[in-house]
Amino acid sequence: MVSIVGIVLSLLLLMYLAYRDVSVLVLAPLCALMAVLFDGNLPLLATYTQIFMVSVGQFISAFFPLFLLGAIFGKLMEDSGAAAKIADVIIQRLGKQRTMMAVVLSCAILTYGGVSLFVVVFAVFPLASSLFQQANIPRRLIPAAIALGSFTFTMTAMPGTPQIQNQIPMQFFRTNSFAAPGLGLIGSLIMFSLGMLWLNSRVAAAKRNEEGFGLIQNSEAEVEDGKAENVDNNLPSTASAFAPLICVIGLNFILSQYIIPTWNADYLASEQFGKTELARVLGTWSTILSLVSALVLTIALHFRSVQKLKDSLALGAQSSLLPVFNTACEYGYGNTIKSLAGFAVVQKFVTGIAPGNPLISEAIAVNSLAAMTGSASGGLSIALKTLGETYYQRGIEAGINPELLHRVASMACGGLDSLPHNGAVITLLLICGVTHRQGYKDVGMVSVLCPVAATVTVIFLGTIFGSF
Repeated sequence: MVSIVGIVLSLLLLMYLAYRDVSVLVLAPLCALMAVLFDGNLPLLATYTQIFMVSVGQFISAFFPLFLLGAIFGKLMEDSGAAAKIADVIIQRLGKQRTMMAVVLSCAILTYGGVSLFVVVFAVFPLASSLFQQANIPRRLIPAAIALGSFTFTMTAMPGTPQIQNQIPMQFFRTNSFAAPGLGLIGSLIMFSLGMLWLNSRVAAAKRNEEGFGLIQNSEAEVEDGKAENVDNNLPSTASAFAPLICVIGLNFILSQYIIPTWNADYLASEQFGKTELARVLGTWSTILSLVSALVLTIALHFRSVQKLKDSLALGAQSSLLPVFNTACEYGYGNTIKSLAGFAVVQKFVTGIAPGNPLISEAIAVNSLAAMTGSASGGLSIALKTLGETYYQRGIEAGINPELLHRVASMACGGLDSLPHNGAVITLLLICGVTHRQGYKDVGMVSVLCPVAATVTVIFLGTIFGSF
C-alpha cells in the first residue's frame, strides 16, 4: 500500500512541477527515487545507477539518431527558406482561414508516411511558425496543432499507420496494421473533427481578443546576436521546397516495405549486435536512411554557402540535445516505476477491471499504464505483454474479433499518455518555445480528451456491431 502511495505521489508531483516548467532533467530522477523510498524494497543508489540511468542510456542509444537528424532536417528546411515556401504555397491553396488545418494535415501526412513523431515535430515547426505568423495566429497554439496531426489519429487509429503504437498489438492478436479499418477510420474522424473544432474555436477567441502571433523568437538555439536568422527574401521554387519532404515520406515507405525486409540480417542475432532481429530495427533504419537522403537533397538544392551550411548544421545538432535528454529521463522514470512492487499491484488491479468485457478492461489497463509510464508505447507494451494472451482468449470466448481488440488497444494507448509529464509533450513544447502554462491546455484537449472520446465511441460501436 505504501508503495502505491509513493507511485501516485511521485506521478502527481512530476506532472505538477513539469506543468510549472521545472526541468525534467532534475524532476524525473528525483520523483522516481521518491517512489523508490516509499517502496522500501530497492536500494536507492543502485536503482538510480542501474535502472534509471541505464534506461536513459537505452533510450538515447535507440533514438538519438532520430532526434539529431530530425532537428538538423528541420533547421535546414527553415534556413533554406523551404519551410517558408511550403507555408506560402499552403496559404495560397487553402487560404489563411485554414492555416490550422494546413498544419494538422502536414503533420498527419508525415506521420502516416512513417516518419517518427519526434522527427515530425522538428520538421514541421518551422513550417507551422511561418504559417501562423502569416495568419497572425498565437504562437501558443502551434503545439496543439502539431499534436493533433502527430500524436492522435495517425499514431493509433488510421488503418495501416506504420507508427509503433499500431504495430505492437499485431504479435499479440495475430492481426496486421489494417485491423478493423472501418472503426479505425471512424475513430480518426472523431479525433480530427473534435480537435479541429476546438482549435478553430481557440483561434476565433484569440481574434476576438486581438491576440496575434506575438514576438518572433528562436525556439531552441539563438544566433550570437540574439536574433533569429532571417530567411532569404528569394524563396526556393515549389518543387525544390517540397522535394525533401517527399523524399522522407516516399523513401521511408520504400525502404521499410520493400528494400530493408529483403536484407539478410542474421548477424543481428549475435551478442555483438544485441541479440535482436531485423523487424525490431526496421523502422529506425528506414527513418535514418530516408532522413540522411533528405538532408543530402536539401543541401544540394538549397545551400551554396559553406559557412551558412556549417551554422545550420551546428544549430540543428545543438537543438536536439535537450529534447532527447528530457524524453530519455521520462523513459527512465517510467522504467523505474515499473520495477517497484506497487506497480505490479496497480497493474493487476487495472487489468482486472470489467473482466466480462475484454474491450473495456483492455482500454482501461492500457490507458492507465500509459499514464503511469508517460509513454503510449510503454503502457501498451506492458499491458499486452502481461495480459495480451488473456485478452485474446477472452475475446475469442466472447465472440470478439481480434482485429477489434487490436484497434481498441492501439487507440487506448494514445489518451492519458499525453499528460503533462509525457516526454513527447515536453519535447513538443520545448521545440515550439511555449511553456506548459501557455500551451498545455490546448495540447491536452486534442491529445487526451479527443482520443479518449474516440476510443469510447469505438468500444461502443464494436460492442454493438462487432469489428468492421
